[in-house]
Amino acid sequence: MPVPHLSTALRGPILDLENRIINAMPTIEHWLRSKWREHTVPFYCSVDLRNSGFKLAPVDTNLFPGGFNNLNPEFIPLCVQAMMNAIEKICPDAHSLLLIPENHTRNTFYLQNIATLQNIMQHAGLNVRIGSLLPEITTATKIDLPDGQTITLEPIIRKDNKLGVSNFDPCAVLLNNDLSTGIPEILRNLNQIIIPPLHAGWATRRKSNHFAAYDRVAQEFADLIDIDPWLINPRFTSCGEIDFREKQGEDCVASSVNRILSVIQKKYQQYNVKEDPFVIVKADSGTYGMGIMTVKDGADIYKLNRKQRNKMAVVKEGLQVSNVLVQEGVYTFENINQAVAEPVIYMIDRHVVGGFYRVHTGRGIDENLNAPGMHFVPLAFETACVVPENAAQPDSIPNRFYAYGVVARLALLAAALELEQDSSEIPG
Repeated sequence: MPVPHLSTALRGPILDLENRIINAMPTIEHWLRSKWREHTVPFYCSVDLRNSGFKLAPVDTNLFPGGFNNLNPEFIPLCVQAMMNAIEKICPDAHSLLLIPENHTRNTFYLQNIATLQNIMQHAGLNVRIGSLLPEITTATKIDLPDGQTITLEPIIRKDNKLGVSNFDPCAVLLNNDLSTGIPEILRNLNQIIIPPLHAGWATRRKSNHFAAYDRVAQEFADLIDIDPWLINPRFTSCGEIDFREKQGEDCVASSVNRILSVIQKKYQQYNVKEDPFVIVKADSGTYGMGIMTVKDGADIYKLNRKQRNKMAVVKEGLQVSNVLVQEGVYTFENINQAVAEPVIYMIDRHVVGGFYRVHTGRGIDENLNAPGMHFVPLAFETACVVPENAAQPDSIPNRFYAYGVVARLALLAAALELEQDSSEIPG
């Protein structure tokens, strides 16, 4: 599969950071191995990265990845191998698993993700059936997908604190549902292993907690390879008691924006960056690119029109936004066919198994690309994210991908720390 042109390959400053990462590869891999022994790695994960030429950092970490269908199909065997390792840790005698997807049946792209995930697990030797939480699924329902795959949704049956479907008794339950609307009663107090754990869902998880954990990881990693942690870490803060429609909590958001902008400006001066700093304000929980905006001056928060306020006030499933993350904006200077792009890295257990570029022809280098109109370009990351090429050729594409794989795994480690910390906070 051809690799898209990366405009950052023509920009110098990032190469110093990539060089440091490549030259420190034995140290980095040894350090990461020690971390995987100390912490429980999330079952699977995807990380949105932004590469601005002078900075490479994660901006979002998803513990219920929904884009397996966008991976390069040539690397499904890598996914299968990683899946075998992940399942063996959780359920050594695993032979059957119940997969629970999101509660929508019209999004065929998402359902193709479910079909691909089921296919990966089946090739890993698992018997997998799909149990739906939708009340309208009362019998086995077959859905034909545009890519030629099919899936069958079945009503979930709960018996003696175990979930299954008709004539199927799985040893574990795999969620590909981020629990944005809360934890359904049917999932509570089960005797089965649930992966990811319930507290990984957006009912309890907060992005600010994740990036607080990432702060610690980035600092330790920066000390390890002797770099400024800012080069891999977006500054952030958070605000609560927000109601955009009622203009409640605006002062906190505006002052936080200005404080982060001030920090970025000083760093831009330090590194001779000519661009204007910007901040991303987004809901502290949730996904699908909703409840998010680019801000370049705290005063702009007071000037939002009604449409902008309504857009920021709700996220997926119509949930109200009451907490926001105020995060340093990271430019993306990568493009594919003159369209702005950002890499998304996929991991199963601790293994980088692939990724793709999220591309948007209608968005700018300082905007959220997870929006209607985006498309995806799959990339193969097998060798690129694990084995860099000759360090004497630092601008080679595989070296850039190795750096992506390292930073994505730092976010994965942060997610592990975050889940350990949050495990006691799950509602009963």
